[in-house]
Amino acid sequence: MKPLWKLDRTPPTGTPFDPGARHDVIIVGAGLTGLSTAVMLTRAGLDVAVIESGEVAELATGANTGKLTLLQGKRLAEIRKHHPAALVQAYVEGNREGMDWLLAFADHAGVSYERRVDHSYAQDPGGLDMVREVHDAAQEAGLPTRMLSRDELSSMAFPVFGAVALDEQVTIDPALVTHALAAELLAEGGTLHTGVRVTATHVLPEPRVETPVGPLFAEHIVIATGSPILDRGLYFAKMRAFRSYCVSFRVSGDLPTSTFISVDGSTRSIRPVSDADGPGGDARLVVGGNGHPVGRSDSEAAAVDDLIEWTRQYFPDAEETHRWSAQDYESHNQIPFVGAMPRGLGSIRFATGYAKWGLSNAPAAALRLTAEILGASWHDRPSWMVKIGTRLTVPADLARGAVEGAKVAAAATSGWVEAERTPVPVPKPTEGEGVVANRSGRPVAISTVGGVTRAVSAVCPHLGGVLAWNDADCTWDCPLHASRFEADGTRIEGPAVEDLKVLPRKSGG
Repeated sequence: MKPLWKLDRTPPTGTPFDPGARHDVIIVGAGLTGLSTAVMLTRAGLDVAVIESGEVAELATGANTGKLTLLQGKRLAEIRKHHPAALVQAYVEGNREGMDWLLAFADHAGVSYERRVDHSYAQDPGGLDMVREVHDAAQEAGLPTRMLSRDELSSMAFPVFGAVALDEQVTIDPALVTHALAAELLAEGGTLHTGVRVTATHVLPEPRVETPVGPLFAEHIVIATGSPILDRGLYFAKMRAFRSYCVSFRVSGDLPTSTFISVDGSTRSIRPVSDADGPGGDARLVVGGNGHPVGRSDSEAAAVDDLIEWTRQYFPDAEETHRWSAQDYESHNQIPFVGAMPRGLGSIRFATGYAKWGLSNAPAAALRLTAEILGASWHDRPSWMVKIGTRLTVPADLARGAVEGAKVAAAATSGWVEAERTPVPVPKPTEGEGVVANRSGRPVAISTVGGVTRAVSAVCPHLGGVLAWNDADCTWDCPLHASRFEADGTRIEGPAVEDLKVLPRKSGG
């Protein structure tokens, strides 16, 4: 499943890896957070190296819907429910500065985009209360939102019982703008290493990152991966991870010119695509949604099929062109984690937990990381940075963490129990299928992809969760803390840093 934004494009070519090289800053991750931070620091005169295990915009950055908005579905209402209005306002202001920075960069780099009206809408009458809560939270935070009735939205092809709207929001090609960031980094003398995985970081005797091909050294290290690859601070336990899905369509009839995301029921995110904010071609509508906790779904493929069925119900001539998925992380206290990593002696920083709204949160995080690395005092930083950086954990945050912890514990137990119930030998999985079985007391993951049947350890190397088969992406996903692996055991993402152990495939499993 390849995102629409990545078709027929060659990612930026990195620079040769020089083991033992020294830089002012090393950034792990070539998504929007890492490359925005890199460009900001390079413009400030620092020597910056970005290192990425895959390609530029490999994961979440290259797989989102390309909606850049301050309204953000029901996010503002969710934050306001348990936090003061001042924190919501600080969150909005940070996202506004992040949005402004990214658009200024896009203008500078010649990356086009579209201005559109964004809507948070109710699919059923029961969702109208949440729409009003979103409107109230947005207005309280200083956003000029307006309420729209069902009659005012009657021209929509899909059910809309009411919505809150915000003008002058943006749709943009996320991969294109990220590639432009990488191009500027390289043009200004920065370093970009792709296809090199960071396996560890150290601060003593001097800060460095470790890779299979040698170390790199720097005064500052930034971890800009979706989930921090370090267990310092236990942030894997302070967030929950979701997979969600997108499908693009060729549609010959009328399309909405605005963007929409539902606040009730199974999420429906609607985004038109034009030549100015996408790769062009036949795809003209992107529909996303159906998010669920990673590794805890009966069928990921069914979630994609449901999006297709919904779209064809309201756009009968819709013809699928591409399908893809993304993984996002949400902090238990609703606000992204950005700043110094515990036990990093001030040398390691990180950013994570954007809850699917990375196009504005990522450059906002980059602004804060840059201010810290450049030594800006609290007095010299914007008020939103100070407010977010000094927020307190409230009881509701702890409660969400406790609920998620209980779910993780249940998944940890059930995975081992289910594996014990399925001893080998087992029938060879058919194409695109995987099964977890018990071989000599250990869970083994057996799958068939591309005509090749493989067996790997079904135990996540992070904290020992038993993996679940993802039938949409043909991957092994951990239901504990969302590490993911290819069918052959190669690590994709998550807090795990090692591949799965490859096992000999015995007859019948």
